[in-house]
Amino acid sequence: MKKSLLIILLIQLWLSLDAQRRDPLDVKIDFESYDPPSTLVVPENPINAAKFPFVDVHSHHWRMAEQDLDKLIAEMDAMNMQVVVNLSGRGGERLKAMTDNIKKYGYEDRIIVFTNIEIRSIDDPTWAENTVKQLQYDYDNGARGLKIYKSQGMTNQDSSGNRIRINDPRIDPVWEKCGELGIPVLIHSADPKPFWMPHDSLNERWLELKLRPGRKRSADNPASWENIIAEAHDLFRRHSNTTFINAHMGWFPNNLEKLGTLLDEIPNMYVEIGAVIAELGRQPRNAAKFFEKYQDRVLFGKDSYQPGEYPTYFRVLESADEYFPYYKRYHAFWKMYGLDLSDEILEKLYYKNALKVIPGLNPDMWETDMKSE
Repeated sequence: MKKSLLIILLIQLWLSLDAQRRDPLDVKIDFESYDPPSTLVVPENPINAAKFPFVDVHSHHWRMAEQDLDKLIAEMDAMNMQVVVNLSGRGGERLKAMTDNIKKYGYEDRIIVFTNIEIRSIDDPTWAENTVKQLQYDYDNGARGLKIYKSQGMTNQDSSGNRIRINDPRIDPVWEKCGELGIPVLIHSADPKPFWMPHDSLNERWLELKLRPGRKRSADNPASWENIIAEAHDLFRRHSNTTFINAHMGWFPNNLEKLGTLLDEIPNMYVEIGAVIAELGRQPRNAAKFFEKYQDRVLFGKDSYQPGEYPTYFRVLESADEYFPYYKRYHAFWKMYGLDLSDEILEKLYYKNALKVIPGLNPDMWETDMKSE
């Protein structure tokens, strides 16, 4: 009798729980549409402003010559961004127009501009001389670094249609000039390695490549991923008197052991975390150990300037939260976890390392934090 009663109670309980379920969709669910809200109940600590005033070393503002900089500064203040580095200075008169606008608004301490160069005319006999002159002109007009885009070293071609390797000796005078001026080179080489892999069910970037098919590369088009990455490393090693900031953690955020080895081998190379926070957030313990060991070599960067996306970076770096989403599912369909970094590491990541690497930053803006140590 007792056994029968227990069975009846269990059946009633099961029916009650089953009644709470939503009706399933009468369609076949595929990977692209399957994105259910999590039922996990854990503490949530969203962070809208960084714990310390930070420098974003990787941002793009192409219209800075005419844009309303008061609006930009207000957005920066809301998230505790002390300085933004605009990597899209373009060079020459266009860069001067940007720095003139910055001066007009009185934000020389809040906005740093990097210049850019053109390498597709490398066959011109006067290319090196003219490019070095442009660097000096840009520096005299406020440029405090050089940004190299991924197309330079990956898809740019010379007059004969050959890919221009970023370690081409003809470019050496440019890197030497940057070293002479004491300005860093922030360089983007290649893209995530899965872009070169077959677009199949074993590719972790399958959804991104379906939605953005132009990002797919064949094994040797324009060159292998390994070759493009190795050419950048060769460049860093050959120009030890120049500081290089390897964008996107050099596309090794998913292999921090390898990245650590490279940092050990190349003392003039720094890295920044733009567009790779999802890789760090899915390996919180391993990533926290990496930041502990290489805390003097990592800079904060974001890449695309979207104020609403910065809180995800702050949450990964500062909190101990568990299982929260990235803001672009096609970049990361997995959930992330907070690294809960110490104040000492956060301060270096947010601004102290940038003060070492980027000239023109005013350390007095962090005077209170520096004196409190």
